[in-house]
Amino acid sequence: MKLFNNLISGFVILVIFLIIVPLPPMLLDLMFILNLAVSFVILLTTMYIKESLEFSIFPSLLLITTLFRLALNISSTRSILTNDGYAGEVVKTFGQFVIQGNVVVGLVIFLIIVLVQFIVITKGAERVAEVSARFTLDAMPGKQMAIDADLSSGLITEDQARERRANVSREADFFGSMDGASKFVKGDAILSIIVTLINLVGGMVVGMISGSMEFSEVMSVYSTSTVGDGLMSQIPALLISVATGMIVTRSASESNLNSDVSKQLFSQPLVLIMSGIAMIFLCFIGFPVVQVLVISTVLITFGLILLRRQRPVVEPDAGLISTEEVTSEADFYKDIDNVYGLLAVDQIEMELGYSLIPLVDEDNGGSFVDRVIMFRKQFALEMGIVIPSVRLKDGGELNPNQYAIKLKGEYVAQGDVLTDHYLALAPENPSEIVDGIDTIEAAFGMPAKWISEDKKIKAELAGYTLIDPTSVIITHFSEVIRKHAYELLTRQEVNNMLNNLRKTNETIVNDTIPGIVSVGDLQKVLANLLRESIPVRDLETIVETLSDYGATTKDSDMLTEYVRQSLKRTITRRFAEADQLKVISLDARIENAIMSSVKKMDGGSYLALEPQTIQNIIAATNHEIDKVKDLVQVPIILTSPIVRIYFKKLVDQFHPDAIVLSFNEVDNDVQILALGNISISN
Repeated sequence: MKLFNNLISGFVILVIFLIIVPLPPMLLDLMFILNLAVSFVILLTTMYIKESLEFSIFPSLLLITTLFRLALNISSTRSILTNDGYAGEVVKTFGQFVIQGNVVVGLVIFLIIVLVQFIVITKGAERVAEVSARFTLDAMPGKQMAIDADLSSGLITEDQARERRANVSREADFFGSMDGASKFVKGDAILSIIVTLINLVGGMVVGMISGSMEFSEVMSVYSTSTVGDGLMSQIPALLISVATGMIVTRSASESNLNSDVSKQLFSQPLVLIMSGIAMIFLCFIGFPVVQVLVISTVLITFGLILLRRQRPVVEPDAGLISTEEVTSEADFYKDIDNVYGLLAVDQIEMELGYSLIPLVDEDNGGSFVDRVIMFRKQFALEMGIVIPSVRLKDGGELNPNQYAIKLKGEYVAQGDVLTDHYLALAPENPSEIVDGIDTIEAAFGMPAKWISEDKKIKAELAGYTLIDPTSVIITHFSEVIRKHAYELLTRQEVNNMLNNLRKTNETIVNDTIPGIVSVGDLQKVLANLLRESIPVRDLETIVETLSDYGATTKDSDMLTEYVRQSLKRTITRRFAEADQLKVISLDARIENAIMSSVKKMDGGSYLALEPQTIQNIIAATNHEIDKVKDLVQVPIILTSPIVRIYFKKLVDQFHPDAIVLSFNEVDNDVQILALGNISISN
């Protein structure tokens, strides 16, 4: 194969000499047949490859073949004008076959072929290459985002990510090159028309001046040569144009051109064999047999040699085990392990519309990935758990400005963002109204406006709070994670947390888990805490409390209440403001009614209040919450310890964001300020 590593370089030099050095007709015939054979090989190769990167040398090959055709055009023109219209048997045969004794018909057919090549094939391939180049460049951020997401989620290694990034870059380079290389074919088609006119007019002038032929004979000889020469240029050009259109619908290579030709152009032995067979049929229309058989024999022989080398070798003791690669989707899924791979569900997934991709593209200054990483750190410090990796995907089914958040494969939230605008939150009494697109802020449901960049300063002076698009998405994402954190706490994560605790207090873990409390029960307690936004960072205190009470009760709800009381400093710090806790108290009569309606069971307990009583309690709760909604963002209801869990379950259906605390969960150093009292009449 070392021969092919230098063959292309030598061939290019030879083509340059073809422009200058006259060729004898026999050698010119061989070159015309070689040109046609190479065109067949290139066309069939583009049909067999599965993606563009398999034939990444195509743009350079397109330039070489175009240069080769132009060199042959010049050589044949020289031969036509100097040898009384004779440029070899190939040109003569093609011309006679098309003209069939009628010069006008032959020229018309030639013109039609040229126009089909120029207007239909070349123009279409040029347009496809241009659009593909634009779309490939536009899609780069999304592909880079997908690679970063796969890397952060552990699906691929750093080396695999580096290779995939290089492929994305080479693909963009390839289609960019194709956009320009397609102009070569277009220019070749235009030049062929000009050369044809030169051959026809110049030939007739030379023939008449020489005086060796009559006018009718001059017309016949030179029109035959002109049409034959034009067709021998345009037929290969037509095949290359079709190949161009095919390959632009399927990226550049790291290797040099010589090495790539030896690896890629001859990577499909069947292409060489089929091309050789196709060349044999040219003998039936009058092509010189010797030259055709030389080219076709070389192609078929070389193809058979390569095919024999690529044929899989089966050891005698291999039995019925096939060494062939899986070539279809059905064959791939014959392996049941591949089917199980479809069942994997990402814990957290975010889909982004087309217009939002630049926000996550680090190469274009996007900071979304870094913001997610910093949120993971902040959330771990705040809540005590590490959220899983976030898989970022290009949401093909979403609107361009839309994003969606999925947990365990299901949509839980979505929103819209305008990347070239700011989200403006109006103050209570703005000094000036700023025009914008009205919207609802996705994270907290507040009315807002999208304002353009030119209104930014005006909005800031008017007192508006401006939020950039990335911050809008991150804020919504963080609120969704906080709300659903308990769903993301898996037993594997609980084990990771216990292993981390073992580094500082191995004794308490070994004494409690799993002897007193199982990992599953610990997971339930931690999930109960996270469901009510209670941090679980102090895992040592949580495990110690479970060690104290886990032997006497297995009710995870009651164990959670004991843990909450042990975490009263954490709870107080989380909900108190300036050492004050603004609360709504619960009337003693409601507490007595709740306690008298609690029913005990082996698996726990439940509340069995009458529907009318429930309705009265909820109505009273709504009334008090409405009274204080202007004073506090999140209402806090304070109850006795024994009632807290049941009242929380009761109001959760109507006020899921309401915080319900017990007196035993409030630190003694905090001042309790009662803003209201939930009570019902007898």
